[in-house]
Amino acid sequence: MKTLEIPTFECETGNYHTFCPISCVAWLYQKIEDSFFLVVGTKTCGYFLQNALGVMIFAEPRYAMAESEEGDISAQLNDQKELERICLRVKNDRNPSVIIWIGTCTTEIIKMDLEGIAPKLEKQLGIPIVVARANGLDHAFTQGEDTVLAAMTHRCPEYNRRTADQHEGNIARRVAGDVAPNRKFFDGKDRSSGGNLVLFGSLPSSVASQLNLESRRQSISVSGWLPSQKYTDLPALGEGVYVCGVNPFLSRTATTLMRRRKCQLVGAPFPIGPDGTRAWIEKICSVFDVKPNGLEERENQMWKNLSDYLEIITGKSVFLMGDNLLEISLARFLIRCGMVVYEIGIPYMDRRYQAAELLFLQHTCEKMKKPTPRIVEKPDNYSQVQRMHELQPDLAITGMAHANPLEARDIDTKWSVEFTFAQIHGSVNARDALELVTRPLRRRSDSILGCRNLSRQAVNV
Repeated sequence: MKTLEIPTFECETGNYHTFCPISCVAWLYQKIEDSFFLVVGTKTCGYFLQNALGVMIFAEPRYAMAESEEGDISAQLNDQKELERICLRVKNDRNPSVIIWIGTCTTEIIKMDLEGIAPKLEKQLGIPIVVARANGLDHAFTQGEDTVLAAMTHRCPEYNRRTADQHEGNIARRVAGDVAPNRKFFDGKDRSSGGNLVLFGSLPSSVASQLNLESRRQSISVSGWLPSQKYTDLPALGEGVYVCGVNPFLSRTATTLMRRRKCQLVGAPFPIGPDGTRAWIEKICSVFDVKPNGLEERENQMWKNLSDYLEIITGKSVFLMGDNLLEISLARFLIRCGMVVYEIGIPYMDRRYQAAELLFLQHTCEKMKKPTPRIVEKPDNYSQVQRMHELQPDLAITGMAHANPLEARDIDTKWSVEFTFAQIHGSVNARDALELVTRPLRRRSDSILGCRNLSRQAVNV
């Protein structure tokens, strides 16, 4: 029996060069529709939010900045009174179902007791206040979502049969396109003898509905999402509940769900690309003892639909510098598309949480007869640029800070942050992911073709 080639793991000591995790507010405030995010930090944090999210004055977004001034830092002002004044104004103006405080580096340094203040104000104002420390001490900006979801797990109701039935009824009424779950579990047994499936990770509602549909095709009902569209619809958690992540940067949430809420984690590859979506569903089916139906045919059809993109990238090489913790899943998907991945840089990796994805990466390399890429944790960007100079990849997926310098060295680039905000999960959205990957390659081929046409015109003249 042939053994799989094990990836080479290395760890460097480079700078992280990534966005601040408070940028998670950009997508979470849109996902949790009845929430309000209050970022507690300095003017620097406010400037970052303005630049990263846009001013959006007329849109009236559901987030704000509580700026710490000199009096706060020197302990001349009362933190509780200041936060009470701001939260009271938020309640009167917006009346949210929950206020989520995002603690920044400053609150860590000056030891601001947000966790101690929040319960007092919550009781006083009558609005739940969730505290999440999403600050620049994390490795990658996507870990801000991980911190928020880990904090929200403690606010989810305790699972039992009665609360589960009530919750699913509410979800069925609220979420368009979802059908009400049957009272019996998918295998015909009583629900209490099987278990509920809760998916965690923030995705646009349309993508979440697609993954719900993928599950229902296998007669498996998704009982809830963390986060939910409404704070009041948070899923019930506890013993007998199975949880499965959709993003590779949610290791802290997974740990909290297992240790604090006693849920059982479904360790599966992540649903990025037709191959990842199939493997994700198959793993869930195996946990619930359900025989998958039609997954291979559906995956093959999806690959046929992507043939126009596959012609462009097959045989091309790519170098992932590391930015958003999606690198392992993206590399596996691109290898399945026929690309050669030289290196996977990643700011941080929980090997236990990503164990299934790493194993799937090895199987994909063997299937496609491609070399297994080296994986570099906390990469040194200067060393990476030197390695790219030697390897000369066709494409580099990189953070925004390094895009222009690499373009100047004649290496096509794609911002990794675009994969964070684009809809790339699920089989259907694989075209969106490949559209991002192929755009710089198509731009180069178009420019080469244009130069050739100009040369021919000059010769004719």
